[in-house]
Amino acid sequence: MDVKKIALLVGALLVAAVTAVMAKNMFTGASAPEAQAAAVPAGPKILVARKPLPVGAMVDAESFAFQPWPAELMQQTYFSEGGPDADMQKMIGMVVRNPITAGQPLTRGSLVGPQDRGFLAAALSPGMRAVTVPVNDISGVAGFIFPGDRVDMVLTQTVTGGGDGPPLKVSETIIRNLRVLATDQAIDRNGEDGKPVVKSFGKVTFEVTPKLAEKIAVAQSLGTISLTLRSLADSQAELERLVASGQVKVPAGANPAEERKMLLAIANQPIDNAPTFATGGDVSRFQRRTVPARGQDKAGEALAAVGRMTGEMVRAAQGGAPAGQAGGAPSGPVVRVARGNNVSFVPVGAR
Repeated sequence: MDVKKIALLVGALLVAAVTAVMAKNMFTGASAPEAQAAAVPAGPKILVARKPLPVGAMVDAESFAFQPWPAELMQQTYFSEGGPDADMQKMIGMVVRNPITAGQPLTRGSLVGPQDRGFLAAALSPGMRAVTVPVNDISGVAGFIFPGDRVDMVLTQTVTGGGDGPPLKVSETIIRNLRVLATDQAIDRNGEDGKPVVKSFGKVTFEVTPKLAEKIAVAQSLGTISLTLRSLADSQAELERLVASGQVKVPAGANPAEERKMLLAIANQPIDNAPTFATGGDVSRFQRRTVPARGQDKAGEALAAVGRMTGEMVRAAQGGAPAGQAGGAPSGPVVRVARGNNVSFVPVGAR
């Protein structure tokens, strides 16, 4: 091989090696600058909503949280950390007066407490009413009903009917899925440690529709009102049953958020259709299943009278009174003919 060609090849290799080393050093030394987050200006912490809170929602421990806030955006209506009014334990049980979105600062006047005017009106959903029912330890589930729970209302009464027989004893579930607003003017039954305190109470306030308020007023005059506590899963199961039966139809063009809002509103409504009941006959074989009627009692009296007449005639026949004698009874076999309440006896073979 020619010496010049070899020299040119060696020189080209050297130049390529030097170029590669220089390029490597250049890219390694010129690394991209690290991105640094902008420093958040140090400021006080204020209470902000952790989730959307509609009007009438009761505040719990998960409703608000303290979050840093720019000092130049502070307002006097905000609840700052360490302030005399920013005690979360005291806010639990209050009711939202104005709608609050997630991340929105809590302002004074947006919550109303149990001792404030308009508290119960703020706790009610639009179009609903508040009604109070007296209870005792037995009918009130021994004090284990708390504000925010869902209960069923049971009416127990005695129906005398038109007859003279024993009255009918019946118990009927008249309303289901009632929301408890307060018990004895208390909307929060938690102690100082935040845990529920079981206490007996004499009155329970419910959220109902105007029509249900009328029904409850009548029910209190009919008999005894009792409450049964519902499970948290009952509302969802009831909603699924309504959807499956076609009683609740989801709009075709609704998005998931709208569907969830509509279904949640339906699940929280009280239910007064398709009531269930149990009579005394369902509990004991010695009790009635129907209301005593006057006609049934008359039929029973007529049968008893027929029995007494038959006994007297049999006794007279055994005494030897001849057939056809005045005041006597026919001897031999007879046929008893009943026409309404009139009963006659005809000897066999007679016309």
